[in-house]
Amino acid sequence: MPAFKTLDDLTDIAGKRVLVRVDLNVPVTDGKVSDTTRIERVAPTIKELSEKGAKVILLAHFGRPKGEPVADQSLSLIAPSVEEVLDQRVAFASDCVGEAAASAIAKLNNGDILLLENTRFHKGEEKNTPEFTAELAKNGDIYVNDAFSAAHRAHASTEGLAHHLPAYAGRTMQAELEALEKGLGQPKRPVVAIVGGAKVSTKIDLLSNLVTKVDALVIGGGMANTFIAAQGINVGKSLCEHDLADTARAIMETAKTAGCAIVLPVDGVVAREFKANAANETVDIAAIPADAMMLDVGPKSVEAINAWISKGATLVWNGPLGAFEITPFDTATVSAAKHAAEQTRAGKLVSVAGGGDTVSALNHAGVADDFSYVSTAGGAFLEWMEGKELPGVAVLTKAG
Repeated sequence: MPAFKTLDDLTDIAGKRVLVRVDLNVPVTDGKVSDTTRIERVAPTIKELSEKGAKVILLAHFGRPKGEPVADQSLSLIAPSVEEVLDQRVAFASDCVGEAAASAIAKLNNGDILLLENTRFHKGEEKNTPEFTAELAKNGDIYVNDAFSAAHRAHASTEGLAHHLPAYAGRTMQAELEALEKGLGQPKRPVVAIVGGAKVSTKIDLLSNLVTKVDALVIGGGMANTFIAAQGINVGKSLCEHDLADTARAIMETAKTAGCAIVLPVDGVVAREFKANAANETVDIAAIPADAMMLDVGPKSVEAINAWISKGATLVWNGPLGAFEITPFDTATVSAAKHAAEQTRAGKLVSVAGGGDTVSALNHAGVADDFSYVSTAGGAFLEWMEGKELPGVAVLTKAG
């Protein structure tokens, strides 16, 4: 991975205005933040800069206001939770540029923290216009990007600012990049990838990239049915994209050429209804009843998956193996997650996981804290797994 500067390279910053891009795009229910995970992730960077005497100025987006101020997408709703997590007063400015921002910044003392209003209230943010970026840059002396989750967007606050100010990676960004490097950049082999989820169509690029980089690719969830059906096996009423049979066969052919083992379910748990505790049975893949749907992979499949996890030195995971949201169809995902956690705790496995459903599944299994790294970045994590360049990362490495 190309070099990038971190907070370790920042010395003598007392009194400096540091613009910190953070991810505060958190869930809000009834006007209150319902999950502070993303705030907690960026807290170490904010606290470190504050303790070093910097004037910490937070830049963030919230929702999709499409370049216009929208009351219920104001970061003023998030500010109290930021204060609570940091256990420190956080001032708020009603705009991220112009007089409102300049006035609030002028009042800052060393170590103070200021949250500027939603950057996406301006069209220039997502368009990354030179004019808007220059206005943002006026507010700072140094730029720190700690929002890996927005790094796949070339926006003014995620990419443009690095062309105007000395640019550094925050602690969360640094941890994410170092973890991802261990996952697919320069991993210890064998590398095993688990990819689940509903549809192949949303993960074609991901699967196509992984089979050229990993030693084994475990495919679960609804997308496994498409691969099974592509081999001429009847999957009954299971979720399946029959029109992508050729794509599935092409991915399997690429894997064969690259020497990557494709691990598909050999048995499954089937039911006639998609609901919790629905009557179910375990059958071999070739014996799925015509009126039933596979909602989880079966015990023989879990045994094979866990054997690959045991064999691996590195695990990259995106997506559940079954309909983990409803019992008992969470069994395979929980079993594999617990086994991966056990191997990680024993020092035998580097485990990197990410994507919304994956984080939920690992939390459900009670093992998220045992993985080497769990990314809260959705789209950025997926694009990294697809092998795409992330603008917000690329600009930091060039600046480094």
